[in-house]
Amino acid sequence: MTRVRDSGEDLSSDEGLSTIEVVVLAPVLMLFILVLVGFGLLVDARGAIDGAARDAARAGSLQRDETSAMGQARAAADADLGSTCSGPVSVRQMSAGFQAGRLFTVEVSCQVRGLAMLGLNIGTQLTGRSTAPLDPYRRAS
Repeated sequence: MTRVRDSGEDLSSDEGLSTIEVVVLAPVLMLFILVLVGFGLLVDARGAIDGAARDAARAGSLQRDETSAMGQARAAADADLGSTCSGPVSVRQMSAGFQAGRLFTVEVSCQVRGLAMLGLNIGTQLTGRSTAPLDPYRRAS
């Protein structure tokens, strides 16, 4: 049975409008979710870099001389950031000297690509800094 439209019937019917809304809004919603996931990955990378800086400062502060302290700090940062960074990990000593009782401060930085899954291959340089006290009772080599 077919329905014949009256000439006086309202032509502004809402039939099919919800389908069009879904077709238009579904990609927008999916893109929004992907952007949230991308920024979540950046936040996760930021936490990993802060943790690597903390571990690097602690590993360096346990050593007896400045050279081995920086070596251990680099090794700790590299171990923590193996899959997080998309390039080399930079570890710099920010404190002056390496005398007992002072503070050992390091800065860890690397480049991450948190939005690469969206096709935005924009590198973001993240940096973390941490300080650990040098043991005042340690023996120098």
